[in-house]
Amino acid sequence: MAQRISIVDYGMGNLRSVQKALAHVSPADAVEVTSDPDAIRRADRVVFPGQGAMPDCMRCLQESGLGDAVAEAARERPFLGLCIGQQMLFEESAEGPTPGLALLGGHVVGFDIGPEGRAAGLKVPHMGWNEVWQVAPHALWQGIEDGARFYFVHSYYCKPADAALAAGRTDYAGAFTSAIARDNIFATQFHPEKSSAAGLKLLSNFTTWNP
Repeated sequence: MAQRISIVDYGMGNLRSVQKALAHVSPADAVEVTSDPDAIRRADRVVFPGQGAMPDCMRCLQESGLGDAVAEAARERPFLGLCIGQQMLFEESAEGPTPGLALLGGHVVGFDIGPEGRAAGLKVPHMGWNEVWQVAPHALWQGIEDGARFYFVHSYYCKPADAALAAGRTDYAGAFTSAIARDNIFATQFHPEKSSAAGLKLLSNFTTWNP
């Protein structure tokens, strides 16, 4: 039986690329981009993307009236946060600073590229392909090699209050949490929809995940 996968459209995010990637890996399912809170509440699975600046994303989410529907989905159904969609789940971001949805404990901080990092050619934003090391086993890692490369574009990253939230780690100016997992929530700092075979496999795993 076909399931409904809703991609939250609050005016920010790489929505069509996410939709195309999910439709590719799960062609029998109904994959919709929606700004309708009721459609999000009816969905079997919810994807929460984000792209741009955290203050803009939170403002657009608040103005859209989708915040409650997103919070409900994050408590009840398989939920995938992508990039700033991951950051918005936490309490506050240093970008602004800006309060988040506070669904998870912790904060979002910016990269601190010191003299040694600059000498090594590190820049902000962190942009391009990088390894993701699997901190903890998870159904969404199934069939993905530990240390597989995913695509990143970001200047900030999450620092969970509970270390057990970390599901993936990446090294850039030091180690940072690049994927988190708790109960029905999985979220990534990288963009699986732009990450070739490994990203498509993660999205495919999400469509069949039963937390």
